[in-house]
Amino acid sequence: MAGKIIIFDTTLRDGEQSPGYSMNTAEKMHFASQLERLKVDVLEAGFPSSSEGDFESVQMIAKKIRSVEIAALARTSKEDIDAAWGAIKEAANPRIHIFIATSDIHLQHKLRLNRDQVIAKAVEAITYAKQFTDNIEFSAEDGSRTNRDFLCT
Repeated sequence: MAGKIIIFDTTLRDGEQSPGYSMNTAEKMHFASQLERLKVDVLEAGFPSSSEGDFESVQMIAKKIRSVEIAALARTSKEDIDAAWGAIKEAANPRIHIFIATSDIHLQHKLRLNRDQVIAKAVEAITYAKQFTDNIEFSAEDGSRTNRDFLCT
């Protein structure tokens, strides 16, 4: 694996957050097919717990795109992880991408948790997700504003 660059595309999920822009399932499927043709390594297909439509789009992509890892985004809740797995379980190469906010401002105002609680939630979520797949990715939301020592914990 040394020297290999992994292409992780978030267009189908993160691109949907652009103001005034969204894709229907057919458009997402077409875009996913093009990304597969381009040989991206990982395609983050969506955030299944965010809506029924997103769940269905991710599920369709997971069933039809076979040569790319298909990731589904989830918060640290079991409900989110269950939705993510439910959408990608038929993928040839499924991945659950778990995230939680880590910056002090998010901990204080968004989550109302301390650092130890955030670490515990992340570990609990990853442990729970591992019953479905060993292919788990973790992201620290707002990591660029997170205390470096805490981020490296």
